[in-house]
Amino acid sequence: MTHDNSRRWQLLGLTAVVVFVIWLLAPVLMPFAIAAMLAYLGDPLADRLQRLGMGRAWAVSIVFTVIAVVFIGVLLLLVPLISHQVENLSENLPHYVEWARGTALPWVQQRLHLEPDTFNADKVLAAIREHMGSIGSIAARTVAKVTQSGMGVITWLTNLVLIPVVAFYLLRDWDTMIAHIQRLLPRSIEPTVVRLSRESDQVLGAFVRGQLLVMLALGVFYGIALTAVGISIGPLIGMIAGLLSFVPYLGFMIGFVAAMIAALVQYGDWMHIILVCVVFTVGQLLEGYVLVPRLVGGKIGLHPVAVIFAVLAGGHLFGFLGVLLALPAASVVVVLLRYVFARYRESDLYTEPAARPDPDPAKVDVDVDVDVKVNTRGPRPMLPDDGNT
Repeated sequence: MTHDNSRRWQLLGLTAVVVFVIWLLAPVLMPFAIAAMLAYLGDPLADRLQRLGMGRAWAVSIVFTVIAVVFIGVLLLLVPLISHQVENLSENLPHYVEWARGTALPWVQQRLHLEPDTFNADKVLAAIREHMGSIGSIAARTVAKVTQSGMGVITWLTNLVLIPVVAFYLLRDWDTMIAHIQRLLPRSIEPTVVRLSRESDQVLGAFVRGQLLVMLALGVFYGIALTAVGISIGPLIGMIAGLLSFVPYLGFMIGFVAAMIAALVQYGDWMHIILVCVVFTVGQLLEGYVLVPRLVGGKIGLHPVAVIFAVLAGGHLFGFLGVLLALPAASVVVVLLRYVFARYRESDLYTEPAARPDPDPAKVDVDVDVDVKVNTRGPRPMLPDDGNT
């Protein structure tokens, strides 16, 4: 095995070990991943304060205080709003159930030519009562297990306390850690890794900061617009649509369906249905032609199908941590794929010309026909005498 091949296998083995360790430790990496995202978001502001002459510790303290104040302010603003919207939803829930039982399900039965008792509520309730015992026993065992161990509550509280602590230390030592990692890289690949890291940083910065602003803007727009239309739970629907907008069309579809159902139950007329359609049409135009081009830009280059696949694959492999990191990881993968494609275009596999041109099938057929005609018209050639005839 040559030196280059040995080095490639070593790098491949090291990468496989890192990926395996991340997969193995995924259940405990959640607070560290969230803390790293907070540190990554706050590092540019801390660097800017440092360039103004402030020490790293003071700059990090100011940035961390700003992040904490913004987070607490958002909680103080959203918790009462969400509580009020949930109460409103619970009060209107009987109306939603009655609308589904008296309007939606009969319409579906009529359109699909189903049996009259396909969506019989009494049968559904009977089936629920029949399985209530097993559901209750499973729930009782689960609650007993959690109560006995107590690890669920302890883990949740530990993560809640751990996130700000880890975020502070990561933000304070961010530049030092990056420098240490750069010094640990093999000298042969260090320039390439540094260049790809800078490109990935640009992509991640454009994505994370831009996408958060897009989600916030869409949530505020949908909430205010649906409230202006007259939907009582408009802020809740707008918040959900904004949070889910990081997956293409997911926030739009869920918000649109929820707003349509709310308009049908609350008003039941065509005017509010048209107004809801106008709100979400304007929201899609605003997202596609104003928010994403200005806030995110075209540096990411992720196809919507690739985004959906990345989220599903990340959730399947690493759970909620995978969903959280799917799109940033996919953005980095896009940078790596661009590099691999550029190297492929420069390789001998792509640039080496063909050894000899392939024959033209049409020309070969014509030559065969000519040979056949010449041979049939001329005298039959004599076979050489091999002494046996």
